[in-house]
Amino acid sequence: MNQDYIVPDNWSIIEEGFEQDRVKSSESLFSIGNGAMGQRANFEEAYSGKTFQGSYIAGIYYPDKTKVGWWKNGYPEYFAKVLNAPNWIGINIEVNGENLDLAKCKSVANFRRELNMKEGIYYRSFDAVLQNGTEIKVKITRFLSLDIDELGAIHYEVTVVNTEANIVFKPYLDAGVHNEDANWEEKFWEPKGVMYGDNQAFVTARTFKTHFTATTFMQNNIYIDGVLQEGIRDNVEETIDKVIFSYEVELAKGQTASIQKLGGYTVSTNHPEENLIPSAKKAIEKASHLGFDGLVENQKQAWAKIWEMSDITIDGDVKAQQGIRFNIFQLNQTYLGKDSRLNIGPKGFTGEKYGGSTYWDTEAYCIPFYMATKDQQVARNLLAYRYNQLDKAIENAEKLGFKNGAALYPMVTMNGEECHNEWEITFEEIHRNGAIAFAIYNYYRFTGDYSYIPEKGLEVLIGIARFWHQRATFSTKRGEYVILGVTGPNEYENNVNNNWYTNYIAKWCINYALEQVEKVKEDYPADYARIMHKVNLQNEEILGMKKVANKMYFPYSKEHHVYLQQDGFLDKELITVADLDKSQRPINQKWSWDRILRSPYIKQADTLQGFYFFEDHFSKEELERHFDFYEPFTVHESSLSPCVHSIQAAVLGRMEQAYTFYLRTSRLDLDDYNKEVHEGLHITSMAGTWMSIVEGFGGMRVKKGKLTFEPRIPSQWEGYSFKVNFRNSIVKVEVNHQETKVSVEGDKSVEVIVNGAAQLIKN
Repeated sequence: MNQDYIVPDNWSIIEEGFEQDRVKSSESLFSIGNGAMGQRANFEEAYSGKTFQGSYIAGIYYPDKTKVGWWKNGYPEYFAKVLNAPNWIGINIEVNGENLDLAKCKSVANFRRELNMKEGIYYRSFDAVLQNGTEIKVKITRFLSLDIDELGAIHYEVTVVNTEANIVFKPYLDAGVHNEDANWEEKFWEPKGVMYGDNQAFVTARTFKTHFTATTFMQNNIYIDGVLQEGIRDNVEETIDKVIFSYEVELAKGQTASIQKLGGYTVSTNHPEENLIPSAKKAIEKASHLGFDGLVENQKQAWAKIWEMSDITIDGDVKAQQGIRFNIFQLNQTYLGKDSRLNIGPKGFTGEKYGGSTYWDTEAYCIPFYMATKDQQVARNLLAYRYNQLDKAIENAEKLGFKNGAALYPMVTMNGEECHNEWEITFEEIHRNGAIAFAIYNYYRFTGDYSYIPEKGLEVLIGIARFWHQRATFSTKRGEYVILGVTGPNEYENNVNNNWYTNYIAKWCINYALEQVEKVKEDYPADYARIMHKVNLQNEEILGMKKVANKMYFPYSKEHHVYLQQDGFLDKELITVADLDKSQRPINQKWSWDRILRSPYIKQADTLQGFYFFEDHFSKEELERHFDFYEPFTVHESSLSPCVHSIQAAVLGRMEQAYTFYLRTSRLDLDDYNKEVHEGLHITSMAGTWMSIVEGFGGMRVKKGKLTFEPRIPSQWEGYSFKVNFRNSIVKVEVNHQETKVSVEGDKSVEVIVNGAAQLIKN
């Protein structure tokens, strides 16, 4: 834990007191989104202190030129990044001729932020004394509508405390924005026009290179003590990419002036370019008809529906409860499954690190959450995202010398092309292929929906199997197949030979793909004929794949009775994390990369990731040996690490350790464990937090088509509950120290296994 200022609360994230050195962290923590767009919790008014301005539109990206010291064959030409979108939230405030700026006020008191997760609404309030002596009270409400997902709303009110005052509201739109992480300081948006009339304005801009066009819009209404003020706009400032309105009002002591600002984006991915402004006007018209209070009510209802299915309750531990709801809330703000063209970036709408692109995190961590808490179509859309990019995955493999339809999915992508900017990850962290195949298997295992495989999934599985077949090398010395020059999930080891996890998932991928070929051949002959005509899979190639899978090499230590993370792991100086000076942590911020690579320290589950995916392939005794060997060397400096270890500790009955890991994964950002929350939140790992309760403490598995539970409960909790949508039945699990209760909604009965005993659950 590196920060502890968030007030514990069951349903809200709360900050009390204004501290300039934590503004950027809070901008991340209080971020809001609605699946179509999102924004950091930047102040609406001007702020001259340290800030990270960020608004983002789903699916809008830019191919920033890769910045490297030298070039290598096949190196990605660009690093795709989510773009900082035009700013619509800005409202500069003048009070008796002085700009309101919290960094320059004479004093700031009673500062409070609250992100109400139950309702999806962000509040901020403070009292300020300006340098000119005017005392004001300010209250702001802001949200991004789930009902009208192109639109957000702000209510900003200023009350004069000690004197009469002249207040000027200056709401604006600004397309002259820059990315925090721009490699070459270039601008990404080309202004295309400004239009305004009455209280509405529209700024249209187009991205360079990718040519996405967005119209940013606003409508403003001014009130004094709740009474609408008509016709008071007295000035407009306009440039090629910015428009500012001015509204001037006179207040007596104690009076309140407020502005209600509607704003948002219409984009060319959803509308023809000529319809962007008309579509924006329609969104404004619909919102205006509802009114601010109506928009708020719809927001509350929309979030109530989400929470009805996805909530996890924890009794007796407020910080644990706050943590899991924060994770679930941010996942739903980031991705709602409405658009199969979209995916889940590691930072979501909260920052620019990792480019906002798609990683293997989606398949390994996010799909289980979306399968269980939403309609299965949402998870199927995530699988379809990869199928739709299969041709690009084949192109990516061809660039590296692979052939005959072998597919290498990118480590990082926006459109299927590889766009990661680190060579040792781009070319070597090839295990991501395995996670994509595993997600297809996991989807069928959980939903029982096999139709995806003959329709789309089998082509993906064959392309991935072909890659592993060609990537493996036969070692005459060993008489087995090896996979050389890779990086496993532990990115603190690069360019190693025979990473156990990579070899194991490669073998599994080949076997699983060939099993599905036979099943589709037998049960779906028309699909089989169509696919074989397309991929031209011959018997000779199948025999070669089987040979690789059957003779795959796995490094093993007879001394320690464990599979080795890679061939040279025991050559390292095996000093455990417990014996590492705490002043050296986190090592990724204190050590040179060369020193990290020579160390035994593990960034996240690697060998243990394989034991998590393929739990039923190994005994509990084998898991215990490997957990005891590897966890002491694990520094958990990846956000994806604590959740997997929490699940495995729970399986082993080590509840204190499981609980400690759970707190770390659920409050990773709230308590800033990795000293980087100012850069944005760890969205994809938040799905792992959900898994740590449902799969870890709840012990949920699917075995032989049946939903099974082996519930455990931390001593710190009085009880917990969760729901899962299992094959279109809503199953609720409630656990306390005395019993486990399983119930089902609706008329269908469901057979579940609880602690080895079958139960037929009826409503």
